[in-house]
Amino acid sequence: MLSACKDRATIAKVHAFMIISGVFGHGTSNGQLVASYARIGDIGLARRVFDKLPKRGIEVWNAMIIAYSRMDRPVEVISLFHQMNLEGARPDSSTFTVAIKACTSLLDLEMGEKIHSLAIERGYEYDVFVGSSVLNLYAKYGKMDEAMCVFDKMPRRDLVSWTTMITGFAQNGRASEAVDTYQRMRKERMEGDGVVMVGLIQACAKLGDTKMGLAVHGYMIRTGLPMDVVVQTSLVDMYAKSGHVELASRVFRKMSYRNVISWGVLISGYAQNGFAGNALELLVEMQRSIHGLVMRRLLDFDQVLGTAVIDMYSKCGALPTARALFDHISYRDSVSWNTMIASYGIHGHGKEALSLFLQMMETDLKPDHATFASLLSAFSHSGLVEEGQYWFNVMVNEFMIQPAEKHYACMVDLLARGGRVKEACEMIDSITIEPGLAVWVALLSGCHYHGKLLVGELVAKKVIELNPDDPGIYILVSNFFAAARKWDEVAGVRKVMRKTGMKKVPGYSVVEVNGKLHAFLMEDKSHPQYEQILEILGKLELEMRPRLLITKNLKSVETVMKQLSSSPELGMEREQCGM
Repeated sequence: MLSACKDRATIAKVHAFMIISGVFGHGTSNGQLVASYARIGDIGLARRVFDKLPKRGIEVWNAMIIAYSRMDRPVEVISLFHQMNLEGARPDSSTFTVAIKACTSLLDLEMGEKIHSLAIERGYEYDVFVGSSVLNLYAKYGKMDEAMCVFDKMPRRDLVSWTTMITGFAQNGRASEAVDTYQRMRKERMEGDGVVMVGLIQACAKLGDTKMGLAVHGYMIRTGLPMDVVVQTSLVDMYAKSGHVELASRVFRKMSYRNVISWGVLISGYAQNGFAGNALELLVEMQRSIHGLVMRRLLDFDQVLGTAVIDMYSKCGALPTARALFDHISYRDSVSWNTMIASYGIHGHGKEALSLFLQMMETDLKPDHATFASLLSAFSHSGLVEEGQYWFNVMVNEFMIQPAEKHYACMVDLLARGGRVKEACEMIDSITIEPGLAVWVALLSGCHYHGKLLVGELVAKKVIELNPDDPGIYILVSNFFAAARKWDEVAGVRKVMRKTGMKKVPGYSVVEVNGKLHAFLMEDKSHPQYEQILEILGKLELEMRPRLLITKNLKSVETVMKQLSSSPELGMEREQCGM
């Protein structure tokens, strides 16, 4: 009867009948009653019913725990899980699965492992649902070796298990193992779905394996697997990263629906392959398309579409428009709040980000790890050191959220930018997990800005050690040594770049003339008015030469090199500098 109820009034009638007939509090339908209230979105009433029950069977506990999980409230899930254990209730497969999923949302690996150990003690070691949730926990934490140990012990693996492993390997930079796992899955006669294909396509993109990517694309067409926006966007990304921009564009143009990520992937693909003009034209097309949608559907925005558009306007610098759209969203979930808080942070409005965070605290939503990451990032961009330290401690001590690398990176960046490099180093020493690249780059930037040479040299070596294939990292380290006038080290870094064939993707400038965009890249001669532009630049150079000065505080060796190479009058200084 309860399963057929679609509104609160109907459920309330059944509820009243259960009380009158004496079923309430004793029958097995109590779990259905809790679930029914939760299903229509009245989680508060569901909890009040739950609390009034004198006896709670496992079906009641599960109904309430699952309700919190579906409302994306992992803190309450874990709290209720602990409560049921204290009251002597025995969790089953569903309980363990949802509880471990909550730990994944909170990025609480330690708690997840404890719950998994308890599940093993209770006889659920080989349960496929519990196993899949543990795989997801380890994958989200980047611990794919531990995930593989659990995976290999599973006597039966469903599609979810295989999907988790393939996407986990792909998203954690272990593309070859993602492909190997897929091939192993095929040998066991398991057919993949669209989600598996997305993970496999991501792996092909990281490996630059266009042949495998084409095979996956062809397989999906032959077998008639549905190609939704996620699959198609992954294909665009894969082709673009492999240098096949034309193929990427073809897939993009055939998409019946495109989200913000779809546009961004192709724009990025054009830019990274040297087609700056195409990237800018597509960006303008995207903004016009989405802006038109905004104007047509302003009052119909849900939280998903609204949040995506808020993010777009924020990244385009239109913060007031982003806030106006945020205020128009009828229902705001945690992602909507996090996006708007992050938007304020990106633009250096730390106090506004904090004000919005405090407004969020007044709602039924609880801030999660992503909320605090956005808030701490806002403090970092605004230089609000004291506020950052205070709310970091609140996150850890009051909300019991275990800091992840992104939280530590924000705090190290905040302290280092504020000149408190020693405190930043102390924070790194206190981190229980291995500090990642983002943490060390934040510290190096602080050392660069505040002239902390001794610490900076050690950090520079660590940064290169962690990411030896990224030309941007080498440029960052080179600039640090240049600012410290350590020319031998600068030469050493540049030598490594030349030897390995690394090249930094060149930047470009853009001007708009009469509604048309003009892009200019270094050493690019493709502009139709190149000769006229060169002539005008020559005249400007002659006027600027008497004013050229080499500043004492060198921020970038590249700036100095350009000045010296472009001015014959400064040739003598160039020789004296040993360049």
